Amino acid sequence: MLVSPAQARRIALAAQGFGARFRPRGTVRPHHLRAVADRLGVVQIDSVNAVTRSHYLPFYSRLGPYDPTMLDALRDGPGGVGGRRIQRHLVEYWAHEASLIPIETWPLYGVRMRRAREEAWGNIQRIAADHPGLVDSVLQVVTDVGPMTSRETEAAMAHDDPRHRTHWGWNWSQVKTALEHLFWTGQLTSAGRTAQFERRYCAPEVLLPEHVLARGPYGRDPLPESEATQALVEYAARAFGLASEQCLRDYARISPERARPAIERLVERGVLVPAQVPTWRRPLLLHAEAATPARVRARALLSPFDSLIWQRDRTRALFDFDYRLEIYVPAPKRVHGYYVLPFLLGDRLVGRVDARSDRAAGVLRVHARHWESGRGDASDRAELDEELRSLADFLGLVDVEDAPGPVGP
Repeated sequence: MLVSPAQARRIALAAQGFGARFRPRGTVRPHHLRAVADRLGVVQIDSVNAVTRSHYLPFYSRLGPYDPTMLDALRDGPGGVGGRRIQRHLVEYWAHEASLIPIETWPLYGVRMRRAREEAWGNIQRIAADHPGLVDSVLQVVTDVGPMTSRETEAAMAHDDPRHRTHWGWNWSQVKTALEHLFWTGQLTSAGRTAQFERRYCAPEVLLPEHVLARGPYGRDPLPESEATQALVEYAARAFGLASEQCLRDYARISPERARPAIERLVERGVLVPAQVPTWRRPLLLHAEAATPARVRARALLSPFDSLIWQRDRTRALFDFDYRLEIYVPAPKRVHGYYVLPFLLGDRLVGRVDARSDRAAGVLRVHARHWESGRGDASDRAELDEELRSLADFLGLVDVEDAPGPVGP
């Protein structure tokens, strides 16, 4: 199937939930947030707080301003917001990176949990081999006491089991590493975050429904690897609409060896349809149910960690927009700035903004505005000004100020 570049952009944006038809006409409610989470499947978390915590922005970009405490409640558990009870809908796991995922999808990552000793990061692998007793003790403490942060776990172990200090010589880093090993393997999960953005670890049995646990890696009826992989690939295909094999694999970090048989089965079933886009050199796959709207009316500032722009090659092929995350680039070598938000207008990425929240002054400071070739006329500038004011309101800031110059560490 041949797809034009304009169609490809609209397919991708609609699949990700961008456009006027996805925006509530009134107040954003919890079910709107749940719909975004379910559509995306994965919302990346990042600790950088330059504008706001990154996971708040994908919901804002798609829905407009909302009460962030509603999203906190969907992650942290039953709570009251505006007189309404909000039930937990999201849990954390290493999906794309550290991510929020719908609770119902937790069992899909069972293969990764079971393979942690071979596939996790080096330190997370080694802690179980080098200090198995410490890992067991950490698991026991959190199971008995949790939910608790790494600092609380260390304090509990130092108070209740001081012999471990001399036996293993562990320190805070080793306790944290043990917790992350247990989190990666699915023996622990997250009950949410503190105000300081510390993960609160707990036993899965405390948080996850029985039917979810049953299909998990240690449940009575664990999902077969092929079924779980196929479900993750299809989730990625729905969220992207149109994607290369690399895109589908990268969405949930699936190896080529696991992803390719799943892709082949989905093609055989007619769920994925081979496609071509002239601006995209890779073979592509279109989800059979992907919408192709006649137009997309969107206006949004995107998180640098938004799934729409995860892959640099995909972003360039779809939008002719070369985006590079420059947070970790030395300041003198940055081209566009420290924390750069791409600006989506209509169905194009037309510019980018380097911004920081000055919470003490109550101001969203804009350190640079860059426009793509042929963009940046009076109409574009007015749209960006309005979007920046909307973002500042969402962040609880009272003004937007241009403050040219480099920013960031």
